[in-house]
Amino acid sequence: MVELSTLDWLVLAGFFVLLIGVVGMSMRQKEEDTADYFLAGRNASWLVIGASIFASNIGSEHLVGLSGSGAQSGMALAHWELQSWIILLLGWFFVPFYWSSKVYTMPEFLERRYNSKARTFLSVISLVSYVLTKVAVTVYAGGIAFKTILGIDTMFGIDFFWISALGLVIITGIYTVLGGMKAIMWTSVLQTPVLIIGSVVILVVGLDQVGGWAEVERINDANLHLIRSASDAEFPWPGIIFGSFIIGFWYWCTDQYIVQRVLSAKGIKEARRGTMFAGYLKLLPVFIFLFPGMIAVALKEKGIIDYASADQAFPTLVAQLLPSGVKGIVIGGLVAALMSSLASLFNSSATLFTIDFYKKFKPESTEKHLLKVGRLATIVIVILGILWIPVMSLIADVLYEYLQSVQSLIAPGIAAVFLLGLVSRRITPAAGYYGLVSGFILGMIRLVLLPFRDSLTGTSVAWIVEMNWLYYCILLFVLVTVIMIGISMFTARASEEKLKGLTFRTLGKGTMSEVVAGLDRWDYIHTVGILGITAFIYIRFW
Repeated sequence: MVELSTLDWLVLAGFFVLLIGVVGMSMRQKEEDTADYFLAGRNASWLVIGASIFASNIGSEHLVGLSGSGAQSGMALAHWELQSWIILLLGWFFVPFYWSSKVYTMPEFLERRYNSKARTFLSVISLVSYVLTKVAVTVYAGGIAFKTILGIDTMFGIDFFWISALGLVIITGIYTVLGGMKAIMWTSVLQTPVLIIGSVVILVVGLDQVGGWAEVERINDANLHLIRSASDAEFPWPGIIFGSFIIGFWYWCTDQYIVQRVLSAKGIKEARRGTMFAGYLKLLPVFIFLFPGMIAVALKEKGIIDYASADQAFPTLVAQLLPSGVKGIVIGGLVAALMSSLASLFNSSATLFTIDFYKKFKPESTEKHLLKVGRLATIVIVILGILWIPVMSLIADVLYEYLQSVQSLIAPGIAAVFLLGLVSRRITPAAGYYGLVSGFILGMIRLVLLPFRDSLTGTSVAWIVEMNWLYYCILLFVLVTVIMIGISMFTARASEEKLKGLTFRTLGKGTMSEVVAGLDRWDYIHTVGILGITAFIYIRFW
């Protein structure tokens, strides 16, 4: 249990005062239309974009779950935190398509490349996955973290998990509804440094207590390697290398949750540089979230701290190591992580509903009306997220496995449809739609069968659930790719006019001129810098 001092409470109060100030400033800048509310008026700078991408990605499950993963499996899951190079792919190769097309959503982009059925189906997949995974997982992890860190079981006769989880969801929902994308982007600029500072303090204090990094390496020796044997039951290296790329490509380059940040840019140059800033920030989680988990293992081995399960590693470090005042900063970082992720999710979900459903079926709606619908949609998403918490709490013991399973089953189909659609003009509209459908169905077959794994042993379908989850992810990607190529051989291609600006071969000269004009030596220097740091980490922990 964390005994918060007066100084800790003052630090937390200061954080919320700043948050209220930023939201108030955003509200004074009136939203006149959907571009203002959903995309911050398409006027965001690289600093705001990069901070927002990072803050949106880092949720409370990172502080709690990634530290827990570090304690349990060491560097095995670091591959997902070393995907800055994929963020660079977003900035260098995909931003020109997305930004120049002036779309609001990724499903809208698919409609232009394929057809309206592809747009609708991707919207459905995205909304369902957001509510059932991102909202629920983030809120659940946040509620558990606050209950564990503060050591409060009940308040006013109510389980403190519900008070903390619902309180933060409601607060986040209010400022998302009132401030829109501008509030989210600017609060991310505030929340990112708070999150980083709090986590760095944990890292420094932990290393000091354990006796330096050499001691951490000595005690965690078996878990320090990024590359595991091909026969490893959980993290075989072929599965890690290719499976993590498929999931990472889907998340960083095609998911509305992340891409909406670059769609808010002033231009292609600002969007690209925002991804570079995010690329640098994305290198931090290995050090400030995963390393503390391995430090906790070393401290437990030395008898300095004690915890019952891996997921309690981070809360225990906060409770037993940090001095007065610093605890307030770390808890503020946890609040920042939870709120920024939820805010981004609420806004992205509302954007998908308003633009891809409501506006599609009521195209005569005015901008003012769509703005109201967007705010109402955000409120509905908040309510759905709250209602799903009890269901998630029933499967808490397999929460992380549940999240990874869903993402590894949703990602392959979407990744294949986007990648093939941009690379080749020969991929037809029918192939794009059926690629999405087949990928989703094949993924859901495994998800439905997973709870019955034990009873399926020895049956003809047992391999579906027994196959390593990363290998199944790769298999799905290959199958969807084959299906799309096969369908494209027998169905009509889209016209050259329709494909203009939507594939690498048809990107307009005007867009290419803007890309080239915005380049200077710093773009190359930062790109090489990010790739170099990533390569160094892989070599160091191979």
